[in-house]
This record gives sequence, structure tokens and C-alpha cells, in this order.
Amino acid sequence: MGTEIERKFLVTGDEWRGMAAGVFYCQGYLCLEKERTVRVRIAGDKAFLTIKGKSSGISRMEYEYPIPLEDARVLLAELCIQPVIEKKRYRINHLGFVWEVDEFFGENEGLLVAEIELAEEEQEFEKPSWIGEEVSSDRRYANASLVQNPYSGWK
Repeated sequence: MGTEIERKFLVTGDEWRGMAAGVFYCQGYLCLEKERTVRVRIAGDKAFLTIKGKSSGISRMEYEYPIPLEDARVLLAELCIQPVIEKKRYRINHLGFVWEVDEFFGENEGLLVAEIELAEEEQEFEKPSWIGEEVSSDRRYANASLVQNPYSGWK
């Protein structure tokens, strides 16, 4: 069984820019239930189908499988809940950890979020200076939530 242990933070300032080249992502959801989500994602020139289970703290089951790029394009356009998530992801190495900074576009323009995946929930790490408030437990920042409640509509 695959398990994802992830913490999520807001990004402050522009100090992180230039630390990595970004890759454009387009992702959509076939299923948005509390117990599970099914995501279609194109990352650069690769495509994936991802199944995630219900969150328990900052952990949840996760399974990801490569799929043909053209299949992903059709699924995103024809079957996924709209709007799809558009973002650029930057993978930044910092003191032995990889931080994934997501810069959102489209309906979520202006949102900047950084994630770090951990081996265990209590694992310690040092935050870079451009990491702000932790939002791991705030479901509004989950990509699946941003489909139904885009950042552009927040007050």
C-alpha cells in the first residue's frame, strides 16, 4: 500500500524564484468524495491517474499509475470536474528535503503553496526562509477543494 505523508505551507515573498525550473501541470478530478479522490494529471509530457484515500492527520493512502498522454487530455476535457487545476510546480532542494512549490493559474491565480513529503508524521525538518503559515489541516488548500471552491472566489 502507498502512503503519502505531506505538510503544506503558504509561500511568502519571491526568494524561492530562480531556485528551480518549473514544470506546467494540468490536473482534474473524476471523483471528489470525502473517502476518496481520483485525479488525472499531466505533468510536462507525462500523464498519471492517481487514487487517494481519506486523510488521517497528514497521511493518506495514495496510488499513482502512468497513463497515455492523449488519454489524459481526453479525460481532462471530457470527464473531469471543471475547472481543472492549472499550476507550475517547482522542485526545490533544501537541507536534504525536496519542497514542491505550486504557483497556481486560471481560477486559482495568485495562490502559492509549498509541500514537503515526509517519511513519518513526526519527522523534523528545517523550513526555508520563504515558507510561511502551515495550512496542512486547512482543506481549502487541497487541490481537490480548489476545483469546487477556487481561490479567486475567496474573500
